Amino acid sequence: MTENLPSTRPLRVLAAMSGGVDSAVAAARAAEAGHEVTGVHLALSANPQSFRTGARGCCTIEDSRDARRAADVIGIPFYVWDLADRFREDVVEDFIAEYEAGRTPNPCLRCNEKIKFAALLDKALALGFDAVCTGHYATVVLKEDGSRELHRASDMAKDQSYVLGVLDEKQLAHALFPLGDTLTTKEEIRAEAEARGLAVAKKPDSHDICFIADGDTQGFLAGRLGKAEGDIVDESGAKVGTHEGAFGFTIGQRKGLRIGHPAADGKPRYVLDISPVNNTVTVGPVEALDVSALTAIRPRWCGSTPAAPGTYTAQLRAHGGETEVFAEVVDGELHVSFTEPVRGVAPGQAIVLYDGTRVVGSATIATTAKAAPAVSA
Repeated sequence: MTENLPSTRPLRVLAAMSGGVDSAVAAARAAEAGHEVTGVHLALSANPQSFRTGARGCCTIEDSRDARRAADVIGIPFYVWDLADRFREDVVEDFIAEYEAGRTPNPCLRCNEKIKFAALLDKALALGFDAVCTGHYATVVLKEDGSRELHRASDMAKDQSYVLGVLDEKQLAHALFPLGDTLTTKEEIRAEAEARGLAVAKKPDSHDICFIADGDTQGFLAGRLGKAEGDIVDESGAKVGTHEGAFGFTIGQRKGLRIGHPAADGKPRYVLDISPVNNTVTVGPVEALDVSALTAIRPRWCGSTPAAPGTYTAQLRAHGGETEVFAEVVDGELHVSFTEPVRGVAPGQAIVLYDGTRVVGSATIATTAKAAPAVSA
């Protein structure tokens, strides 16, 4: 296998620089490889002062300044592109609508699909760039037949292929991930940044949703959707509590339920279902979270559509592990059954299929099928 976009000739590369250490080192490596690199920071908020300050997000004025300083040290041109309107429409409004519908979206995956590898890449290609470079930990492989594949990063601990599973082959043909083959710890990446004179070497990583200033997702949604009191019920339909908006819950949630009546068996209860139609949240025992199958919609393939049903591994969360599945495409939908039941799968989440380290594709979970209860011997 050969790394995509080989450095046998200099490429015109647009480096997306968030203001963090990973994207700065990726841009530096691309420049060091001999490519003609231009740095760009994406302004994703019409009012960046309202976003998180310090080093917690990727959309602040501080982040823009950090990215500019890094570009100056690397010695590459730098620009700020305003994609705030596109980001609001494709990521923020989608996030709100999905929660309002009782689903659990992944805004980072949506941003990669709609902003970094759609809006940004389209603009880059129109301006004559060959590739977009980011600090994601993943690898693009160029096959002998000219096709491209997305693979996990060499270091599984830092792998970010899950949030890139929405990229198609055309987008992969213009994607450059200089950190994907790095078998180093994050501390070694920071040491490399420091050795290069990049001030972001010690900047903390961002883990929260960048457009929620204080990290309070429930408060953010309540401010936009309004509070709407409803019932919390158990599996029998009996009322056990109230809530101020079904959008404030996710499947599998245990904390913050504020249930006044303890379960008969004294065990904790978890969110099993969210019904925006009647504004009801259903709770129950942890065993009731077990799922044996699911249907996912809007599949996007990192290459050709799988021609036949097959066995794969699947990842259901950005930082989750793999589980074995049997998957097939039926009338444009992805039907998946699990070898062993999995727990806490929520509509709206992405399921990403893998064949070994190769990313097959991604789809959005629409429905799930509960696993049959275990039968006592």
